[in-house]
Amino acid sequence: RFSLLLLNLEEYYFEQHTANHIINKGCRDERKFRGSLKICSKSIIFEPDDNIQPIIKIPLRDCINIKALEDNETSNPFMRDTSGRFSVVCNQVFLIKERNIIAPYKTVRGRTEHLFQLDVAGKLGDVLQNLHQLYRASCLDKMGDQAAMITAILQSRLARTSFDKNRFQSISETLHMECKAEMVTPLVTNPGHVCVTDANLYFQPLNGYPKPVVQITLQNVRRIYKRRHGLMPLGLEVFCTENELCSDIYLKFYNYQDRDELYFLIATYIENHITEHTAESYMLQWQRGHISNYQYLLHLNNLADRSCNDLSQYPVFPWIIADYSSSVLDLTKPETFRDLSKPIGALNKERLDRLLTRYREMPEPKFMYGSHYSSPGYVLFYLVRVAPEYMLCLQNGKFDHADRMFNSLAETWKNCLDGATDFKELIPEFYENDSSFLVNSLKLDLGKRQGGKTVEDVELPPWASGPDDFLQKSQEALESQYVSEHLHEWIDLIFGYKQKGSEAVAAHNVFHPLTYEGGVDLNSIMDPNEKVALLTQILEFGQTPKQLFTIPHPRRIIPKLKSLSRTSSHSVSIAESPVSPNEESFEDLTEESITLAWNNIAKLKLDEQYKIHKEAITGIAVTCSGSSVFTTSQDSTLKMFSKESKTIQRSVSFSNMALSSCLILPGDTTVISSSWDNHIYFYSIAFGRQQDILMGHDDAVSKICWRDGRLYSASWDSTVKVWHCVPGEISSNKKHHFELLAELEHDVSVNTIDLNAANAILASGTKEGTISVWDVTTATVLHQLPCHSGTVFDAAFSPDSRHLLSTGEDCCFKVIDVQTGMLISSVTADEPQRCFKWDGNTILSGSQSGELQIWDLLGGKVVERIKGHTGAVTSMWMNEQCNSVITGGEDKQIMFWKLQY
Repeated sequence: RFSLLLLNLEEYYFEQHTANHIINKGCRDERKFRGSLKICSKSIIFEPDDNIQPIIKIPLRDCINIKALEDNETSNPFMRDTSGRFSVVCNQVFLIKERNIIAPYKTVRGRTEHLFQLDVAGKLGDVLQNLHQLYRASCLDKMGDQAAMITAILQSRLARTSFDKNRFQSISETLHMECKAEMVTPLVTNPGHVCVTDANLYFQPLNGYPKPVVQITLQNVRRIYKRRHGLMPLGLEVFCTENELCSDIYLKFYNYQDRDELYFLIATYIENHITEHTAESYMLQWQRGHISNYQYLLHLNNLADRSCNDLSQYPVFPWIIADYSSSVLDLTKPETFRDLSKPIGALNKERLDRLLTRYREMPEPKFMYGSHYSSPGYVLFYLVRVAPEYMLCLQNGKFDHADRMFNSLAETWKNCLDGATDFKELIPEFYENDSSFLVNSLKLDLGKRQGGKTVEDVELPPWASGPDDFLQKSQEALESQYVSEHLHEWIDLIFGYKQKGSEAVAAHNVFHPLTYEGGVDLNSIMDPNEKVALLTQILEFGQTPKQLFTIPHPRRIIPKLKSLSRTSSHSVSIAESPVSPNEESFEDLTEESITLAWNNIAKLKLDEQYKIHKEAITGIAVTCSGSSVFTTSQDSTLKMFSKESKTIQRSVSFSNMALSSCLILPGDTTVISSSWDNHIYFYSIAFGRQQDILMGHDDAVSKICWRDGRLYSASWDSTVKVWHCVPGEISSNKKHHFELLAELEHDVSVNTIDLNAANAILASGTKEGTISVWDVTTATVLHQLPCHSGTVFDAAFSPDSRHLLSTGEDCCFKVIDVQTGMLISSVTADEPQRCFKWDGNTILSGSQSGELQIWDLLGGKVVERIKGHTGAVTSMWMNEQCNSVITGGEDKQIMFWKLQY
């Protein structure tokens, strides 16, 4: 029956002794109740073995006298003080869980005396000494002084004890670290010793409660997060699951060095087993539909320091549904949903106008809302029916007034819209499968409302047939198309760029300055009383999550082609190549065959290989029929290789400088090659001769692209140029006519370029690792990111043009969201990847060592390695159906690959 929730907030439970509680001593009806006496930092608690009897809690500050009782039953002077009896005289006592019923505490006021007899009489001296010391602390006037004295007592106890090594699972375990810490659970912390070995993480509570040791096998750890606890960077939370809300252990350390050392030990251990996820990697999975809206919000909460073990930073979820009166919930109507672009306080214009008037008149620091959207009180408001003892702990042994309870969803939603001080969001439980928090199954007496109605189960909207149905429909609403299209707007408010600064003011999203991370520096406050008061205020008031994004959050990709959903181990999966908005969706065999090919890309097999150049191959182009393959090389030649006869049919040299890339113009009549001699050469296939030269750059041309009659050339002269080409006529010796349409200026040499499917956006990668995204029509830069350290080797848009993937000298793959310019994923390889093809989820890359590698981008890992060239893979071509690949390498060879499935 005893739990740490019977303690006050910020109170510690130190030790327990088996004892008797003696009632009516010396009278005929003297009675003894056997039980456990708990010594806590601010109270004495006696838990009787008999469940009918109440637990007795005596606050030390209400004590008048604590003293040993002499045993008068023996006249032997050497036997005095051996009975183990002592008396506590106090002004107030609390009776808890009488008849084992969870209910508000009964308060007995007035002078009373309580007699206790310890089983081990020899411990009486130590017990009284400890009680007198704690009593002196509780009598100090100022909270800060009390806290300091109790902390000193605690640290002294911890220093006198150490971790019991007999608790190790195996005698062969090697100790890596031992330190003092506290285990954190909602509203309470429990001090003890932490130990890390080469196999396990252990926590041993000082008081042996609730069990002598908590053990976690490092092999089972899946995620680990550093936490801010009580505004200080001292917390650490360990999860042995991938998608669960609650962790396996939450520890709070006494200094950040211990916390960081333990984090390093565990992170180093698990780094070899799993990939650490960032907000960006989860974002990519969410955008591409591999995780649900619910899972994504859960991960964002975790990354933003929200934890189920900390009620002042409990995970926050949005109100989604705005209709609590209809008999049928229509998820196709936008008016069914709450406007996710506004905070709760801005949903009702009249109320917002009143708040803004007050805000304008307010002196600095200004804030719009006097309460937060998430606080311990709000969390327990929703959970009181399943966590009544938490509510009693938070509210000093009382439930809230019956009319202020969570009585009805419609009422609560209305109050959030109209209430002068009610701006609360929801908690994850509203979108999970356990509906017990909506039902008073514990038969708690939660009081009567003004109309005389007893508070029982939560009143549900007409469209829900019961609690389980309500949760089911709430989940459907959260995963609906409307929410998928608008969830990024709510993320901007809670975790993103509208959380702070001028964007927060414009979005009417300004809360009290104390609720923000960094809003107050506790270390700068010297007065311990002021510090304790401020900390209490902040923890009760609620805290804003850690800011995860500083630029607008990308939208989710909403698929149009539902039938093409990719076979996947993920619970939610979407179509591979959703069409862009306002475009008719079409489903044909090509689309299906592409999806099939990428699903089987690991089955790529080497078909044939030929050594056709004297230096590394730099470009590959293939005619529409597939019969002729053109290659360029650093040996300065353009070669035409016949697939049928397996021979070189042409070999052309334009200058003695290396060629860097090639492409074939539509109609298969002309090949264009770019050269390190600053020129671009046009070669007529039909007439077998050089047709034209474009002297377009002041340094080597590194890459060329051709789309819709336009040539795009990238150069080491720090420019990308866009040319309009009017083709010449070979027969009349008419030359091509070139018109420079745009010049995209860079700071350094440009190494690679790519165009999106609509030919409107161009991406460029430089020798210094910068990726730029350009609007080709206006020749303006949309985004510029320092993505890589060292040269960008290759960059390409996804088929739906939503994402841009790049690879560089730094061995990293980087994914940028094209709409917002946000870097949303970074995956590190064990060697540089020189070139690649990808479908938005899977990457086929050519590595520095010559291997072909297949990457699961969302999982951040290599799924297949295929032996290929003996030097770096320098060039790659893939056909439209994605089932045929040609690679060129530093080993001067071209290799033909086929999918065999």
